[in-house]
Amino acid sequence: MDKNTVIGFILIAALLIGYSWWQQPSAEQIAEMKRQDSLALVAKEKAEKEAKALQQATQLAKKEKEKAALEDTTALFHNAMSGTSSTVVLKNSKVELTLNTKGGTVEKAVIKNFKDQEGHNDLILFDKQDQQLKFMLTGKENNFITSDLFFTPSEVTDTTVTMTADAGNGRQLVMKYLLGKDYMLHMSLQAEGMAGLFPPTIKEMDIQWDEHCRQQERGFTFENRYASITCHKAAGGTTKLSDQKDVVDKKIDEPIDWVCFKTQFFSAVMISKDNFATDASLTSLLQEKGTKYLKQYSAKLKTAFDPTGAKPSEFEFYYGPNDFRVLQNVEKQSTFGKNLQLERLVYLGWWIIRPINRWFTLYVFDWLTSFGLNMGIVLILITLLLKAITYPLVKKSYMSSAKMRVLKPKLDEATKQYDKPEDQMQKQQAMMAMYSKYGVSPLSGCLPMLIQMPIWMALFFFVPNAIQLRGEHFLWINDLSTYDPIITWNKNIWMIGDHLSLTCILFCVANVLYSVMNMRQQKDQMVGQQAEQMKMMQWMMYLMPVMFFFIFNDYSSGLNFYYFVSLFFSAAIMWALRKTTNDAKLLAILEAKYKENENNPKKAKNLATRLEAMQKQTEELRRQREMREKQMNKYK
Repeated sequence: MDKNTVIGFILIAALLIGYSWWQQPSAEQIAEMKRQDSLALVAKEKAEKEAKALQQATQLAKKEKEKAALEDTTALFHNAMSGTSSTVVLKNSKVELTLNTKGGTVEKAVIKNFKDQEGHNDLILFDKQDQQLKFMLTGKENNFITSDLFFTPSEVTDTTVTMTADAGNGRQLVMKYLLGKDYMLHMSLQAEGMAGLFPPTIKEMDIQWDEHCRQQERGFTFENRYASITCHKAAGGTTKLSDQKDVVDKKIDEPIDWVCFKTQFFSAVMISKDNFATDASLTSLLQEKGTKYLKQYSAKLKTAFDPTGAKPSEFEFYYGPNDFRVLQNVEKQSTFGKNLQLERLVYLGWWIIRPINRWFTLYVFDWLTSFGLNMGIVLILITLLLKAITYPLVKKSYMSSAKMRVLKPKLDEATKQYDKPEDQMQKQQAMMAMYSKYGVSPLSGCLPMLIQMPIWMALFFFVPNAIQLRGEHFLWINDLSTYDPIITWNKNIWMIGDHLSLTCILFCVANVLYSVMNMRQQKDQMVGQQAEQMKMMQWMMYLMPVMFFFIFNDYSSGLNFYYFVSLFFSAAIMWALRKTTNDAKLLAILEAKYKENENNPKKAKNLATRLEAMQKQTEELRRQREMREKQMNKYK
């Protein structure tokens, strides 16, 4: 640093120090600033005291108001607003329900003879921390909420109880319960002597029903696909909230007669005799994996209420498994005389698939399970039966391919002059002419396969909803209703999850092998450019099993096992047909057909007419293509 720079820094520092000293306030100014700060501090403390006093006054007024309301309610209900809660248990051979005298509703539901994830023989559908149900009545001066009242139980047996909340002077709220022989709980709510406490316009009551839906199965993601709020329209048919995203305050624009909080295999259903009004509001919120809960359900409902007590509000509750036959039988126990369609809780597929499962798969499944067979054996037998039913279609499809295979040398010879890309239309026309002469239709092999697709899809919907597979062992599989991991890890990997399912791997490997077999068979019948296009499609055929792995790794082992067995038998059938087909004899039959067509004037004429029509159509397509090319060249 040179001398001039040092002198410059010194002068700048001197200027800054001098300016700061010159700007320093005097002693009088400092005293005045301190006085102002003291006044501001006093004012601030005064404002804070006043705000605190106002807040305390507001809270005191609020407490006084709540106390007055409580005193009014207490005066009305006497001892019903205080007490010690106790429980009453209703039970039969299928279910055990615990009712709490605080609120008078079911706080715990245990479904018997269904194991939970910990291996207990009975399954807890919900407990008091999971579910709450309250009825809200709007009075002239006070609103009455049943969850705030203590009810007195009477007429208690294993299947009946009467819950009474005393409102004084002969006025009371009464809830009566009757448990049926299976999973149906009958309930009525009635006001006695309370007509004067309600406005004359009140004809309804509000209902708030909430449940933190428990995870009951091992596979969180897979079970969540089948967990949803479902409701039944009074006019018929069901609707459900999305099971893949949050839905808040979904309004139902028509009357409904039941609402269901559903998991994959179990449901809690609330049914109203007089229906729920059109302004029902439903909410379903997804829960995080690892919380042991699937969704947070909430239903805000309205239904008929008679303040005079002449007519009770009647309800029925179903706490039980999503078993198609059980739901059908339990519905017969309803006293409401409605077509509730509770069996709709078991999803059987799209409208085109559902009849197959409803009128075929269900009956076959019931018949096979009646023999007491293991569910894995049942799946194998169902597969064999379906293969036997579809065998004529499979054989027809195969024979169509075989005919095209034995004609391939003749097709190659007849179309060898059409090797240029611009001659492909003529080549296709020549091939179709050859097929027609020999009585072969390339499309005849596609239609039978398309007909089989609904049957293949039917089991896709049926197996995941078959509660009979739940907890069933077979070979290495501990539970056919969920995945069967051979490797698990703690971290969730995108698109894979936290495990590898053995049956899914077997299904995907079998799919690859079956695709290879099909590709080889189709390659033998392809001509010219078709063979080149088939090479391009091969990678897609091999990619599909990889895609299936990411889709089905979380799916039930029963479904993956069914697909594995189905592919195995399909490959066996194709192999057997190939071994038993004599290509020389088949070609001789086709040659005889060819001569028959030539010697039959009528058939020959019809064939010529079809060929002429095909030629005209081809020529028209060629002409349109040339016009498009000219227009494109013009704009270029």
